[in-house]
Amino acid sequence: MTSPKRLGFFSRLLDSVSPGERYRLGAEQIIHAERLGFDSAWVAQHHFNYEEGGLPSPLVFLSHVAARTKTIRLGTGIITLPLEQPIRVAEDAAVLDLLSNGRLELGIGSGGTASSFVAFGLESAARGAINGANLDVLRKALGGGDLGGGNHLHPERKPLLDRIWQATFSVDGGARAGAAGDGLMLSRTQPRAPDNPDASLADLQHPIIDAYLQNLPPGVEPRILASRTLFVADEQSTALEWADQGLRRIAVKFAAGGHILAGNTLPDLIRAFDTHVGTAETVIDSLSQDTTLARATDISFQVHSVDPPHELILRSLELTATAVAPALGWRARPSIAIAS
Repeated sequence: MTSPKRLGFFSRLLDSVSPGERYRLGAEQIIHAERLGFDSAWVAQHHFNYEEGGLPSPLVFLSHVAARTKTIRLGTGIITLPLEQPIRVAEDAAVLDLLSNGRLELGIGSGGTASSFVAFGLESAARGAINGANLDVLRKALGGGDLGGGNHLHPERKPLLDRIWQATFSVDGGARAGAAGDGLMLSRTQPRAPDNPDASLADLQHPIIDAYLQNLPPGVEPRILASRTLFVADEQSTALEWADQGLRRIAVKFAAGGHILAGNTLPDLIRAFDTHVGTAETVIDSLSQDTTLARATDISFQVHSVDPPHELILRSLELTATAVAPALGWRARPSIAIAS
């Protein structure tokens, strides 16, 4: 019998409010997800750009959330490792994991806005090599290795080695994550080749999963997290109204960056940005056509780039937990009382 899928909530903290209010609402959304029985919550890291993402320090934010939750696993999706000092990442991750009673999931990747690398004195083109070198140091630190001068990570946290996840868009990246025995993180959307602009996520991500599984060491359980854009509302009209606003906003940015979209109707944009939106019945039907999800061990839903208001995000979480996720083979854990 196939194991039930683990369900996650993902946020880039993009509510249209001040930074401090973004953090308050983001924490509230994660607490609500825990009450509903979600297995995990993931937050992204972005530097400098308010429009791109609201959180440069995910481990700091998750430490705050850890103090207000009990069971939900807390993940970084992702830490942009080329822009970090890997020993410091290991130290902060170790402290957070201890404070949260072992609930940290450490997602890393080489991505990030190209202009951010300039501020750190780095070349974006070198991100792959820097990421690989920094990941080696991160593993050495978490594994208790000598970091120079006889120094070793304190506090020691070797269990985190089994909770590293790698995000990738490529087959080679999937192979690397598998060979390392790490988890594989698949994006909610993915760049299409100019000669195949209508490729589905399944077309693009099945080969990545194949490479991951083919390279996974014997005896290592696969961990495959598929992130998807999902906004569920009680009324179809409500869902489509917010989708029209959010997706047109992001379409303008894509066009400014030189991307070509096949059309500008709302169905065109929903398809172009791999968005699942509508009532529970509508999104269940939409998600059932994504064959990648059947191979995922973990599914993480986010409302970006629809970005409805906070109250509708909370309602979307409720409808996801009670109607959508069970149709995908997930069952909620018992809800718990949480201290505010």
